[in-house]
Amino acid sequence: MKTYTSKEELKSEIAKSYARYIAEFADIPENMKTLRIDEVERTPAENLGYQVGWTTLILKWEYDERKGIKVKTPSDNFKWNELGALYKWFNDTYANMSLCELRTMLDYNVNRIYEMIDSMTDDELFLPHRRKWADTATKLAVWEVYKFIHLNTVAPFNTFRTKIRRWKKFAL
Repeated sequence: MKTYTSKEELKSEIAKSYARYIAEFADIPENMKTLRIDEVERTPAENLGYQVGWTTLILKWEYDERKGIKVKTPSDNFKWNELGALYKWFNDTYANMSLCELRTMLDYNVNRIYEMIDSMTDDELFLPHRRKWADTATKLAVWEVYKFIHLNTVAPFNTFRTKIRRWKKFAL
């Protein structure tokens, strides 16, 4: 995983990977958003819904901690060993929306993540043990907040860009 040394570097990497990822949806017709193909496990709507789901969760973790609410990761209703059920919930919650609505929601979340980054001190972002939710999200590993941000933005935007490109290759 990439190590970042500044807020601007992290935000720049998010912006680059997000721009490449979201651009892939520009030429997907709305009537094909739920087309399932054997070569790719998620439809375009599910692909976007997954991104909306995870970015919403990371924002909720930070919001809840700042409000003094005990954070349950990955969510209030799912444990880490229930990710399949969480992904189904993402699909049930988001995949019925239009691609335009999903892109708008994801744009909003990415902008809120930039705000979250800007609102944190460098120590809160780049040093361990600065957020309870980050400390309790893993059993053994010690992760700084920026790693969670990277794993829920840059990494999936890059990985899922490849998946949506593959979907387009076979479906369009």
